[in-house]
Amino acid sequence: PVMNPSTPALVQASFAQVQTLGPQVATLFYARLFEIDPDLRRLFKSDLGDQGQRLLAMLGQAVALLDRPERLLPVLRQLGARHQGYGVQASHYATVGQALLNTLAAGLGPAFTPALRAAWTEVYGVVAQTMQAGALEALPA
Repeated sequence: PVMNPSTPALVQASFAQVQTLGPQVATLFYARLFEIDPDLRRLFKSDLGDQGQRLLAMLGQAVALLDRPERLLPVLRQLGARHQGYGVQASHYATVGQALLNTLAAGLGPAFTPALRAAWTEVYGVVAQTMQAGALEALPA
């Protein structure tokens, strides 16, 4: 998947702002995720504080590699394969995307402009598509 050339820089700059909000971003994200689909709570076996730190670290790693797809895409495929093993289904990706955009809108406020929303939507589309491809590759033949 090819991204709009301006997307990586837009998303990287806004993620730097998101990181200043600290752990509350993850708290907001999971609250929104379980509000949209309470059934997803059962997929999270570990403490949500730890899970939130891992989520932000993974998101940070992906955002940092946005302008280097040759490094990013294999990592996302592996992540998709791992998540398939956790019981994540294709339909969950849309729910996670919605929760992510809602969290960014809440965390960034007026700075979350329509252009920034479009950039994050594009990035999440690439992430979800690539992870789902990795999940399919991990299925037993």
